[in-house]
Amino acid sequence: MTEVECDVVVLGLGPGGEHVAIKLGRAGLDVVGIEDRLVGGECPYYGCVPSKMMIAAAHAVAAARRVPEFGGTATVTPDWGPVAQRIRDEATDDWDDAVAVKRLEDNGGRFHRGRGVLDGPGRVRVGETTYVARSGVVLNTGTAPAAPPIDGLQGTPYWTNRDAVAVTELPGSLVVLGGGPIGCEFAQVFARFGVRVTVVEVADRLVAIEEPEASELLTKAFEAEGIEVRTGATVRSVGYGDDGFTLDLGDEKVTADKLLVAAGRKANLDFIGLDTVGLGDDLKVVETDERMRVRRGASSPDSSGTTVEKLWAVGDITGKGAFTHVSMYQGAVAIRDILGQDGPWADYRAVPRVTFTSPEVASVGQSEKAARDAGVDVATATGDLGARGWLAKETGLVKLVADKKRGVLVGGCVVGESGGEILSMLEAAVHAEIPVTTLRTMHFAYPTYHRALEHALNGLDL
Repeated sequence: MTEVECDVVVLGLGPGGEHVAIKLGRAGLDVVGIEDRLVGGECPYYGCVPSKMMIAAAHAVAAARRVPEFGGTATVTPDWGPVAQRIRDEATDDWDDAVAVKRLEDNGGRFHRGRGVLDGPGRVRVGETTYVARSGVVLNTGTAPAAPPIDGLQGTPYWTNRDAVAVTELPGSLVVLGGGPIGCEFAQVFARFGVRVTVVEVADRLVAIEEPEASELLTKAFEAEGIEVRTGATVRSVGYGDDGFTLDLGDEKVTADKLLVAAGRKANLDFIGLDTVGLGDDLKVVETDERMRVRRGASSPDSSGTTVEKLWAVGDITGKGAFTHVSMYQGAVAIRDILGQDGPWADYRAVPRVTFTSPEVASVGQSEKAARDAGVDVATATGDLGARGWLAKETGLVKLVADKKRGVLVGGCVVGESGGEILSMLEAAVHAEIPVTTLRTMHFAYPTYHRALEHALNGLDL
């Protein structure tokens, strides 16, 4: 066993970890990045980037089909070939991370391909090498697709999101198990390219984390496009044979050529040596303080709530939102702490999220239910997309969640064309706690989608 000294070890090089390693390397620290998969993580190879290429292509196909509604005629012949080729050439380099590795090394970092394991405070073992970090270790081990314990599922050639983005030929039919953001995005993409799609969701509505009004609009949009939706479903078993997949839902059986399982993700925390730093070996997430230092929580052997020596964590494993922007944000916080700089430190009041379906479902802060559960004296208001929605023949809504006592927004949801862009104003309002009375005095350009916010703001009972 060889021991190698350095300043910082970054264990896992997803978006946040890669950001930490590069920035600390630029700052002159001796940084070692360790990754056993692809440098850059899920986002550039299996998540955000390739899936959004697919979504952009599907949106273009759908837009062309709508030409007769506005003026003229159009014949649309979807072709998956250019989409698959673009993903390979432009997004993933055919799932090769050589460019990302070079970027890390060009910025002063060292790279070790392999599976790293904690070996005590400030220590990480990879094969026969143990890195000893003077400042400490940053964990960014991410998550992996999870499969529910359904009889017959294991052992079948079902897809996860990682398989779906690499598809070169489309099936005739597809069942998507999971009606969350990932499942809904893929369902609509494949449906727009001519695949017969059925979405099966155990919850009583699609995108169940969002406002009920958002779920209702998305379901209507799916059904209008021919996507079959089964919510409140219990999958008793999964069968696979020459004719494809069969899902037994009790009162009916759903069949398809392929099955995409998009039923959640699991943090990569098993067998990474958490016990060597006084943490439990069965953690679902890693608790962190406002500086991204790892804390010992109630489920750990030491439940005193103290921070773990020489250990930070960023990204999905912290449980603050499985989004690239959260991982990057947390990475920036950890960098400041490691370099001995002042804050600002982590604040999660205004974390945005967007499901890139059509219509987009975009939210920030607390939902109405979450705010009420937290004891907030809630006022809500909703509105449609107004004149712009009528002119463009787009349906959608805005929902605002306000704290009556403080007179500020604590959350908001936008469903509609460019919902994620419209959300930016609500992000600023929630983050900066801008008084609703101030927001009501703004000018809202006519006719824009974001003008719908003006009507919703005026509808709040404050």
